[in-house]
Amino acid sequence: MSNKEGSGGFRKRKHDNFPHGQRREGKDVNSSSAVMVAFKLFQQELDTRHDKYERLVKLSRDITVESKRTIFLLHRITSAPDVEEIMNESESKLEAVRQKIKQVAQELWGEDMYQYHRAITPGLQEYVEAVSFQHFIKTRSLISVDEINKQLVFMSDDTREENNTISSDLNDKPLCTWSLKVTPVDYLLGVADLTGELMRMCINSVGNGDIDTPFEVSQFLRQIYDGFSFIGNTGPYEVSKKLYTLKQSLAKVENACYTLKVRGSEIPKHMLADVFSAKAEMIDREEGIS
Repeated sequence: MSNKEGSGGFRKRKHDNFPHGQRREGKDVNSSSAVMVAFKLFQQELDTRHDKYERLVKLSRDITVESKRTIFLLHRITSAPDVEEIMNESESKLEAVRQKIKQVAQELWGEDMYQYHRAITPGLQEYVEAVSFQHFIKTRSLISVDEINKQLVFMSDDTREENNTISSDLNDKPLCTWSLKVTPVDYLLGVADLTGELMRMCINSVGNGDIDTPFEVSQFLRQIYDGFSFIGNTGPYEVSKKLYTLKQSLAKVENACYTLKVRGSEIPKHMLADVFSAKAEMIDREEGIS
């Protein structure tokens, strides 16, 4: 047996020759050396980036929560007597969300957004879902990514105050603005989540006696599904995952339209929502079993 091996046949490690609680004495590290100074700078830079990342995660969480509340508010539009009041309230909520996005834009000023994209993408997707849902209720059409980005250009408060006062040299002062662009991936994922909200809107509207909305939603979802089908496997991985959920939502809406067209006169209006909900659960069970 080699001298480097113990009685158990295992090779001894170098530090096994030193008693516990002791260590090799080495030279003191010179804290003023060029290498240590460089590493301290790297440490400060990494700490700054990590702190900024955590702040962006918190802002993204706030954006997600407020956007979800706006979506819940918009779902009340199928049964509310005053539609205009709900739309105005939703606009004020979305404006509050945009103020949170302004804070994100200020944090990313002068930075590469894609280094922090993972921190802010959940909030941006939820905002796209909320603003596109509101736009569909207003116009029965899909909002474009350019229209969304136009709403995410912010002017500083100091510049607004200067614009409200008469100043001779106002034109000589540059406008201080911040902007944040929603990426195509965030836009696509937000639109994919929108289809689930439209499906819920379809079922709720039928329960309240609205027969036209399901057919409008069905036509709109077919167009979205066709667009996502063209992307196929060439798009991001998350898009292909959400395509399955989109297909499920479209199937539920089409089933509701079929029931309205074929058996609408047989089923009382106050029971239509229960019938559609039961059929939707049956579709979920069948797809889960298969």
